[in-house]
Amino acid sequence: MMPTLGLALMGTGRMAHVYGPKINAHPGLRLEVVYNPRIASAQKAADLYCGRAMDDLNVVLSDPKVDAVVIATPTDTHVDYIEMAARAGKPIYCEKPLDQSLDRVERAMAALDAHPVPFMLGFNRRFDPDNAALREAVRRGEIGRINMLMSWSREPSPPPIEYVRTSGGYFVDATIHDIDLLCWIAGERPVEVTATGSCMFDSEIGAEGDFDMTMTTLKMPSGALVHINNSRSCAYGFDQRLEAFGNAGMVQTLNHRDDNLVRWDARRTAAREPLKHFFLERYDQSFYNALDEFHGAIIAGRPPSATAQDGKAALTIALACVQSAKAGVTIKPTYS
Repeated sequence: MMPTLGLALMGTGRMAHVYGPKINAHPGLRLEVVYNPRIASAQKAADLYCGRAMDDLNVVLSDPKVDAVVIATPTDTHVDYIEMAARAGKPIYCEKPLDQSLDRVERAMAALDAHPVPFMLGFNRRFDPDNAALREAVRRGEIGRINMLMSWSREPSPPPIEYVRTSGGYFVDATIHDIDLLCWIAGERPVEVTATGSCMFDSEIGAEGDFDMTMTTLKMPSGALVHINNSRSCAYGFDQRLEAFGNAGMVQTLNHRDDNLVRWDARRTAAREPLKHFFLERYDQSFYNALDEFHGAIIAGRPPSATAQDGKAALTIALACVQSAKAGVTIKPTYS
């Protein structure tokens, strides 16, 4: 029988409602309590998943039934909650990003150093079956030496402007996913970052000093080049593709649809179903797989595979993208 971990779900927003059903679906996880400082919000979510709600985090963290925590709260609360959970000795799964500030990320890492508990950052795209399969093909040497890695991440429509204002900007909010994924596939981090952006879809985003389209090039120590193409608007759906090109071949991931039929008739040729509409549909399985990795790491007594150091590196690169795009120069990031 699979060992079971009791979890506290911290937060009641969109991402908490992604993780709640996934926790309940996993045979090795048991949702013990939902936490929110507003008890009514906590109870409303708890009624969907476990029935038990709390508004006192100290009580949650002292509960012997709570073996670990899932932090799915607003980004600016992550560091404080990491510190509290680490002091309480609870393993931590934290939704990305750790924070939008490197200083605060280092504060969280200091807490994890002072109170060593298993910690996993929610870079869920690593755990998408297609992305993981592409990485394995690369690692097996199917394409020989990596020469280029490319990703296309285009969203169907811009988010509300209120979201943009607190997101940290497009590079920190969205490109950071691609940065982590492609560095993970490549097995190295860039020595040069060149990025540019424009605002072509939503003038309100531009008025906030942000972009709704970006292109990023990373140069790796090996000489490999990485290209990231991002857009906050895409008329044909949620466009998510990867390509790894090497001296001996190429591997790609393709977009997901409701089915893979290609239809031909008197009105159309090569017609296909539209793309999945948003990340919650396209990457649904990845969230479950990420929680499975968290569970497996704790049970096996090994570190989870997406670390706080990975989060710091991805943020360092994303902030270098911001600097490059604003200054129009190539940035050489430094890692510590």
